[in-house]
Amino acid sequence: MERRTFLQTAAAAAAAPSMLRHLTAPPFRISLAQWSFHKALFAKEMEHLDFARVARRDYGIEAIEYVNAFFRDRASDAAYLAEMNRRAKDEGVYQHLIMVDGEGALGDPDAAKRTLAIESHRKWLDAAKTLGCATIRVNAQSTGTPDEQQRLAADGLRRLVEIAAPMRLNVIVENHGGLSSHGDWLVGVMKLVDHPRMGTLPDFGNFYDYDRYVAVTEMMPYAEAVSAKSHDFDAAGNETRTDYRRMLRIVTAAKFTSWVGIEYEGAALPERDGVRATLALLKRLQVELA
Repeated sequence: MERRTFLQTAAAAAAAPSMLRHLTAPPFRISLAQWSFHKALFAKEMEHLDFARVARRDYGIEAIEYVNAFFRDRASDAAYLAEMNRRAKDEGVYQHLIMVDGEGALGDPDAAKRTLAIESHRKWLDAAKTLGCATIRVNAQSTGTPDEQQRLAADGLRRLVEIAAPMRLNVIVENHGGLSSHGDWLVGVMKLVDHPRMGTLPDFGNFYDYDRYVAVTEMMPYAEAVSAKSHDFDAAGNETRTDYRRMLRIVTAAKFTSWVGIEYEGAALPERDGVRATLALLKRLQVELA
């Protein structure tokens, strides 16, 4: 009996550190969206190739989200993509996703233009695969009645995700204006596409005439990434346009444990300070919600 007691005690002691790590694991991980530095990047005050270094060395962030606008003409440049890989590897940074804009409307009513848009997005799937990304973020852009747009967007997205699936890549849609900023409409698109590699990217902002908390709740069952949009902060460090605590409770209640991306878009603080303020808020809520 003494030997059995000893072995049980030893086993419990050995398991304790791993149990503690499990119990104290953060409820979500923090990534950094490149759009947070869009002013500096467009002004050439920051180089696209330096993004991984800035994320890691300045903020201690280990995952990044690219925006295709900052390397639009390099999607098929093997040497350039290799350099992106090298720099990310040197910094120990995971290249999580590419946000893709300006490649045509995936829900265009013109069938030929819709097909062209799908083909225009293909190079970003190839780039994402080369960079080791999991996902590309696209837009559900269309015209017509809400029902027509839903059907057309679902057609283009389904055809695109069928290209992505054999590459083991996800295609996700952000609430990014128009009907995509209506949670119920976008969920309807997801249901029509009905593909395990098709998902959403709920953005805390980008809602205009639709309740953001309702919309994020609706979108979370399909979420493969989350965008923590920030603009302004009060003296206590809380974001003034979005109740981050409420929003992240919605996120964690959906059993989402992946990347929540910082996307600072404010004007009151310089971009670097805005990112730092958003990071501090997210870290505080990581502890609170753990």
